[in-house]
Formats: sequence, C-alpha cells, structure tokens
Amino acid sequence: MVRLAILLTVTSPHRAAAGPAWPSFRGPNASGIATGSVTVASWDVASGRNIRWKASVPGLGHSSPVIADGQVFVTTAVSESGKAPLQVGLYGDPGSADDTGVQKWQLLSLDAATGGLRWERTVRRGVPRQKRHTKATHANCSPATDGRRVVAFFGSEGLHCYTVEGDEVWHRDFGVLRTSPTVFNDALSPAGLDLEWGFASSPVIHGGRVYVQCDLFTNGFLAALDLRDGKEVWRTPRKDTPTWSTPNILASGPRPQLVVNGWSHMGGYDLGTGSPLWQMSGGGDCPVPTPVIGRDLIYLTSAHGPRRPIYAVRPDAEGDISLHAGETTNRFVAWSLLRSAGAYMQTPILVSNLLYSCHDDGILSCFDAASGRLVYKERLGSGGEGFTASPVASDGKIYFTSEQGNVFVVPPGPAFAVQATNRLDEICMATPAIADRCLYFRTRSSVIAIGEAR
Repeated sequence: MVRLAILLTVTSPHRAAAGPAWPSFRGPNASGIATGSVTVASWDVASGRNIRWKASVPGLGHSSPVIADGQVFVTTAVSESGKAPLQVGLYGDPGSADDTGVQKWQLLSLDAATGGLRWERTVRRGVPRQKRHTKATHANCSPATDGRRVVAFFGSEGLHCYTVEGDEVWHRDFGVLRTSPTVFNDALSPAGLDLEWGFASSPVIHGGRVYVQCDLFTNGFLAALDLRDGKEVWRTPRKDTPTWSTPNILASGPRPQLVVNGWSHMGGYDLGTGSPLWQMSGGGDCPVPTPVIGRDLIYLTSAHGPRRPIYAVRPDAEGDISLHAGETTNRFVAWSLLRSAGAYMQTPILVSNLLYSCHDDGILSCFDAASGRLVYKERLGSGGEGFTASPVASDGKIYFTSEQGNVFVVPPGPAFAVQATNRLDEICMATPAIADRCLYFRTRSSVIAIGEAR
C-alpha cells in the first residue's frame, strides 16, 4: 500500500451515526448525491494537492467503493498469471477478453482515514465460469453494506456476505449467470460469434434483505435474500433481455417497491413478496442505467438499438403502462423522450429540478425533471473519450468522469459550464463515492481519496 496518512472520520448526513455513509452503488437510494458534504473542485494527483491518500489495489475491477464507519470496501479479481487486458474507449467490438486463467475474487477493506489495508479476503479461487467483455472485468458489481455486514456479488462466482470485521457469514451460488447470447449476429459479426460478457448488476440492501437483479439470456429472476443467513425470501422470474442494471428501492409511500430497468419489462415489484406491480416495454436493448427516484417520479433510461428513451413514471403506476404507438404520455407516464435522449452506460443524476444524462461519447443533456424539456445539450471533453462511470454530486458540483480519468466538474443549473477539469492519471471506469468532504475514486489500479487536508 502506498498512502498518505491524514485523519478522516467518516460520517454522513444521510444516516444515523451507526449506518453506512455510502452503502451501495451510487450511494443512498442510488441518488449519487451527498447532501451537506463539502467537496473540492480541483486537485492534482502528481503534486498531492488535495490528495488525502492513494492506495494500490491488486487485480482488476470496475466495482465502485462503498463506505461505512471508517472503512472503504472494494472488490477485485486478481489474475494469477498477472495478465488482465482492458480495452477502453469508443468502439463497437462485442468480443470477449483473453482473461480466462485462474482468478482470485477478493473483498478488501481499506481504512478511510489512511488508505491502509484493514483486511483482505479471497472469497473464491478458480477458473471463471464465464468470460468477460474486453471493456469489463471479472469484478464489475459494487458491494453493498448496512454498516454491520457487507455483501459482494461476483455473478457466476456467487454472492458472498462478510461482517465488516472480515468474518465470513454466508455465500450463495446461483450457478452460471449468462448475460450474453450464445450466437450473436450483426453487421460487426455477420457469421455469428459465441459471446460472453460477464455480469454487472450490483446488490442492494434494505430492511435486512439483499435484493439482486439477474436478467439473463435464459431463466432470469429477481430475488430477495435474508441478510442474516442468505436464505431466499422470494424469487420472481423475469423474461427480458440480459441487463447490467442495478435495481433501486422506493421505500416511501403506500407501496414500497423494487424498481428495475429493462428492455421489454421495466417495472416495479412489491418489496415484501416480489409480486409485479407495474411494467412497461420500450427501452433500449442493452439496459445498464439504474432507475433514478425523485420529485415524485421514477426516471428510466437506456440505449442501444433503435431507441434511447427516457421515461418519467409515477410511482402509483399499476398494470401494463406501456405507451402505444404515437403516445408520449399516459395516466402513469408523466413524460417521455423516445429517441436520442437516454444514456447507454451512465445512470443519470437528478439535482434539484434538473435531470442530467450523459451518453458514453460525452454528450451531456440537461432536462427539466418535471416536463422533460431540454435545457441544454453540450459536450464534455474532446469527443474522443468514452464515459462509463456515472456522475455524483455534492456541494454545488456534479462530477463526470471519463474512461481516461479526466473528471469534469459541472455546476448544477440551467447554464452549462465546466468549473474545473482534473486528471486522475489512470483509467477510471467506476463510479466514485463521497463521504465526509472526500471523494473516493476507484481507478484501474488504485483507490484515491480526494479532499482538503484536515
């Protein structure tokens, strides 16, 4: 470990003192927002300016950090051959990476104050059951924590639960979770290819349960498991295209629900039983973004194929609410934009009354969240950079990170501006975390804690 030891006590305005500051992918309720946390607009990794610490992480993983009570949890897959190829940027190759040797799937706990390694656990060792995409890793799923336990999902390599002190509690093997077609035919591969892309949907913890979304090529499902022992509480079959989307939870209101993205089945499911509450079709054919919940609406977006839609759905929706031909709204769909609006890889972010959606080529669109009216559409970066990490926000700043490790700081509001551009000096595919005036970036080989010295 390489680290700069500077005192940091992790707290968060979103929780009670004993709870997690940034519990899962995109933080509390997957909002991406740390309300009340003061974060810096600029830094310099080379000189150490506003760098609290930098810790080396072995292997390769695109999973995001999660934070609870002074610990930063990250997952990784370590190839024993030392070979872990990664191809980033804007390209359309659907092939699999040459990374099929023996791996060690690991869960790590870093000290949030210093970056020092608290503990490291190898949850599984062996040959991957599935190949991965050239742009993916064998550790795509972000962990989740309730402040007492932490769960790490490695797709076909299982779901693993540990205490925050590093003691194994339970694990579940769901078998091979295939999220790619057996034979793929398109203009890029007219003869067809046998493709394997890996798994990326992250677990979510709520009310003593772990929720997982496993949209697969065949036999997809949603499941709720008891956090105490891993026993299945309910399982609901899903028949949709494979997705990499992480579910979200709408806990308020008369019908608490698990909200999921999809191509032919976006929808809400009863938290207690898994029963479907509402559904709609009409997404892009490779759904990745997590549903965003706020301002009494549920925002769903996806891309790829002929559509790049955004839908704003009312949370009291019921039944099949799909739009018919020529419709852009109905009783339960407040508004929609059916083409050239949605995001492919990034989950949008809702700040105040504006919804920000960034496509993988860096085109940032800002919409009025209540009506869907386009406020502005501008480019981040030079146009040659890919964008995969989802934006996060705090202290009047929205952080957009390119795959090349350039972080664009955009002030929220109706006028587009770039307040600062910062370099991480490494490839960055993972969404950052925020806790107590500090940004935590997971790069290809490090975790970097960024904030003013204390």
